[in-house]
Amino acid sequence: MLSVVLLFLLSAGAIYFACEYFVNGIEWLGRKFELGATAVGTVLAAFGTALPESAVTFVAVVLGKTGRQRDIGVGAALGGPLVLATIAYAVVGLALWQVRRRQRRDDCRLAVDHRRLARDQFWFLAIFVAKCALGLVAFALKPWLGVLFLAAYALYVWRELRDSDTAPEEEELEPLKLQPRAADPRLSLVLLQAALALGVIALASHVFVAQLEAIGHALRLSPHLVALLLSPVATELPETVNALIWVRQGKERLALANISGAMMIQATIPSALGLFATPWLFDAPLVAAGAVTTLAIVFLWRLFRRGGVDARRLVPVGLLYVAFAAFVAWHFAR
Repeated sequence: MLSVVLLFLLSAGAIYFACEYFVNGIEWLGRKFELGATAVGTVLAAFGTALPESAVTFVAVVLGKTGRQRDIGVGAALGGPLVLATIAYAVVGLALWQVRRRQRRDDCRLAVDHRRLARDQFWFLAIFVAKCALGLVAFALKPWLGVLFLAAYALYVWRELRDSDTAPEEEELEPLKLQPRAADPRLSLVLLQAALALGVIALASHVFVAQLEAIGHALRLSPHLVALLLSPVATELPETVNALIWVRQGKERLALANISGAMMIQATIPSALGLFATPWLFDAPLVAAGAVTTLAIVFLWRLFRRGGVDARRLVPVGLLYVAFAAFVAWHFAR
């Protein structure tokens, strides 16, 4: 068991370490192609930081050879949006609140495009409700519907790139890790760094899924319990950490764009993979995960639609995850 836990921690650490390199490289790629700050946050950075969870789902449902591994993938596809919609937003709200307190400022309003965030939450809600509804019914053509989720994400990316703004003060990047002394690194090194990091993430994710299965088997836990409570919290840390860094730098718009973009990825790509490779039928914990995520998104949508959001109002959404964890623990303790 000790070796399993050690491999679990090492693979998780490798995912995060490689993800830092990938995000750094992909953001420089955005600079090379002159993309705006919002597109970098919602598309490029979000893709990089959402990669661990998507890779876990891919390895579990497509390459997984056992039913437990595929169950982990389905649980991860529901757990990722749940963590992002609750914990990630709550952490951003709490972090900004603390930053403003240290600055002795009473104003905790978010300097973001509220209409754009409200629009993103609305589209995410529509897609997420559709994917949860598919988990309640069984029919022969269900796997083919995965194509629609991939198309929905492609449409989202196209819209973000088309509507992207430019904010140079929010596009300051750390030096490329493979060429730290260069003010303008070579494109070949940017691509090499991103590709190498992507390979490490894929390999580490394969090890990660195997250790999750072993831990769940040793503790006699349901694969859904492991995937819904352990895997998402761990693999969504890149979004949360990035958001904390950007908030401390006064870039809350970029922080929330990253979370919003990652949520759209989690609502579409893992869902498509699950539909392609599994029956995509939900049990009680998965239904509860869908219901709690839906409540969180409705709350966020209403909040952003009103405009002038106080960061402190984001904190209570984290309590929904606490309620979900309590329900899941009670469900499997019966």
